Amino acid sequence: MSAIATTTDPAKVGLDADRLERITRHFDRYVDDGRLAGWLAVVARRGEVAYVGMGGHRDREAGLPMTADTVFRIYSMTKPITQVAIMRLWEEGRFELNDPIAPYLGCFEAPQVFVGGTAEHPETRPAIEPIRIWHLMTHMAGMTYGFQHEHTVDEIYRLAGYDFGSPGGADIAQACQDWAALPLLFDPGSSWNYSVATDVLGRLIEVLTGETLDVALRRLVLEPLGMEETSFSCPETAADRLAQLYIPDFGHGLAAVPVAEMGAYALRQPTMLSGGGGLVSTAADYRRFTAMLLGGGEADGVRLLSPRTLAYMTRNHLPGGADLLAMAEDSFSETGYAGVGFGLGFAVVQDAAPSRVPTTEGSFSWGGAASTAFWVDPAEEMEVSFFTQLLPSGTHPIRSQLSQLVYQSILG
Repeated sequence: MSAIATTTDPAKVGLDADRLERITRHFDRYVDDGRLAGWLAVVARRGEVAYVGMGGHRDREAGLPMTADTVFRIYSMTKPITQVAIMRLWEEGRFELNDPIAPYLGCFEAPQVFVGGTAEHPETRPAIEPIRIWHLMTHMAGMTYGFQHEHTVDEIYRLAGYDFGSPGGADIAQACQDWAALPLLFDPGSSWNYSVATDVLGRLIEVLTGETLDVALRRLVLEPLGMEETSFSCPETAADRLAQLYIPDFGHGLAAVPVAEMGAYALRQPTMLSGGGGLVSTAADYRRFTAMLLGGGEADGVRLLSPRTLAYMTRNHLPGGADLLAMAEDSFSETGYAGVGFGLGFAVVQDAAPSRVPTTEGSFSWGGAASTAFWVDPAEEMEVSFFTQLLPSGTHPIRSQLSQLVYQSILG
């Protein structure tokens, strides 16, 4: 069982305990007025957990309180784990970041770019650039998500059965075959769009290792870090600790209402192992992962990546040092765009001023569809994570408010 707990007095790591309690009071108001069923937040600094706050219920209807060992669907917070796994293979010399993906995944041999027409009858042209591995890692491959509802190509994905999920029976190999047959939004490397690209990376891991993605992630990341309760499904022995999944009911004061059928998917092993959004985890497990990130690729004597590799992953890889505001298509994202670049799997703060959020330049982050989020701030030696289960993640400004509340607690 994996329960998060504080390991130090906040004052010993330069944080004010009373100011940290403002986090508790703030998000308890979310519970009191029904916007969230429950929440859990973790603030660590200088290698120690200084604050663990929680409130409300993991399952409001069943009367089960939020606890330090609650299991959450982390959705796109799976992506950084997949990125770390594939970079471990890169460190072994298995591939180069500039490699086209077609030699590994032959279905992507002839990508086509959407130029007009309708979802039912799209007009396309050949891409002028092959999809390369770094394009997948930076969401610059030209792919998309069907649930975004912003572009005709999004609709094409939905017509193919890829909305918030995949067609029944499709594994990740089949999904890649299907996506390869769909048009791209743009030439690879020319723009940025949040997409299924990390799922394609998951399939690439399978091809490179000869293992299924669950086995490969376990070997490359989860087992070395002791993330024993992070997997593609919640085991029966932990089912009572799995948080209920909620959506807002905009007709009744933004109250959170349960979506039991969708939430039940986390209780069984999926056919499609999604490297982009398939894992469940706990706050304690994910804190082991963020500790490794802050530690330059090492935590508790276990090294996954070299410091140089991790530093390379967490720098801005957008062309010309641009931010997402300049590079992104009109699409959903798990981060703000202004002043934020993108690395190999992480949003990276380039300039904190345009976002009006008091993070530190060089901080890197990502989040998940059910309003979970994390960031690592190397300059302040800080790791922050937030867990709840409310779809979609943009329903409330949780991340910006949490940042505001965390940074005002720093006194030394």
